[in-house]
Amino acid sequence: MEPVTDSDGASRFVDTSAGRRGQKGPFYVVYTDQEQTTRWGFFCTNCETLDNAVDAMGRVQCNVCSNRTKAEEWDAAHE
Repeated sequence: MEPVTDSDGASRFVDTSAGRRGQKGPFYVVYTDQEQTTRWGFFCTNCETLDNAVDAMGRVQCNVCSNRTKAEEWDAAHE
């Protein structure tokens, strides 16, 4: 677990073993503690930020560099 600091100055912990493939680089899961009891968000490896958003389809998009993942579930009705 790698520690990073969020915009409020709090320590967060990046789990580099659990990630999702993005178009520009992977996103890693971030926790509030080293014991991984509370999941907090995602870390974009392309621009090294915690400023990311997740939509209802499970896509993660970086608000800084626009790195993004594909939807976890796909249904032809969404096309």
